[in-house]
Amino acid sequence: MIHQDRFTGLAEFVTTVRNGSFTSAAAHLGVTSSAVGKSLSRLEAKLGTKLMHRTTRRLTLTSEGQEYFEACVRILEDLDGVESGITTGRESPVGTIRLNLPAAFGRRHVMPVLMGLTARHPRLDLSVMFTERTTDIVNEGVDLAVRIGSLGDDADLTARRLGTQRLLICASPAYIAAQGAPATPRDLLTRDCIIGWRRVPRPTWLLKDETGAVARHEIHVRLEFSDGDAMVQAALAGGGLCQLPTWLISDELAAGRLVPVLDACAGAEMPIHAVWPASRYLQPKLRVVIDALADAASMAGSGFNP
Repeated sequence: MIHQDRFTGLAEFVTTVRNGSFTSAAAHLGVTSSAVGKSLSRLEAKLGTKLMHRTTRRLTLTSEGQEYFEACVRILEDLDGVESGITTGRESPVGTIRLNLPAAFGRRHVMPVLMGLTARHPRLDLSVMFTERTTDIVNEGVDLAVRIGSLGDDADLTARRLGTQRLLICASPAYIAAQGAPATPRDLLTRDCIIGWRRVPRPTWLLKDETGAVARHEIHVRLEFSDGDAMVQAALAGGGLCQLPTWLISDELAAGRLVPVLDACAGAEMPIHAVWPASRYLQPKLRVVIDALADAASMAGSGFNP
């Protein structure tokens, strides 16, 4: 059952946080500052918790207030989108979408799509974090993540396959001249290897065997970076062997600045997915981003497929 006063004070609370004071919020809402203050006091009494610390100089949110504010913003954005759909005949993307992207792939292949969306949808805002860490999407308030690699089973998440990245092992000509090319996967245990962000204590690379099956092979790590572009630079500088996706090093391979090795074992692939919290209602702002990424991934040369 929905209580009649369920949303009382919500707009005043969000407006106060966004404007930074009762006075500014009151001017925005067309009421008195005392009315705003009383509305927030009633909201805190109803919730049984303090949402704001009030001083003569500024207002600051409590931890509960921050959590409530983020929830209120999502509710109001959803309502804006639905109301816009009623008046225009279709739902429009409104509000901020919070995204987590893998650094190099996100910069090269996702950001152009996102910037195109912001140009077409002036009420769509972005908050983007570049990270190789597998974030807790639900608990960290992330609306959408792009993930490269196999996904686990999680009933709280929904995923859409966008594409595949193909991996190969390479090194600079200078490194090959000095150290020689590895002859078998076993050689990787004694060579300097460059890896990305480490999720497990015993790092491995994905290699194909003579039957075409993909298996993990342990390697010796010399250099570790949390960014794909830094891995490329280290390989170009002769820092060692590196397993990288073809979309990241196509120019270096074509120019001969990097040389593939262990060709017979190359060709392992990793899936690329868009992942978001499971919900029966897909927000317009989220739907438009997912659809745009899927459309971009279907185009030749997009970077979403080998």
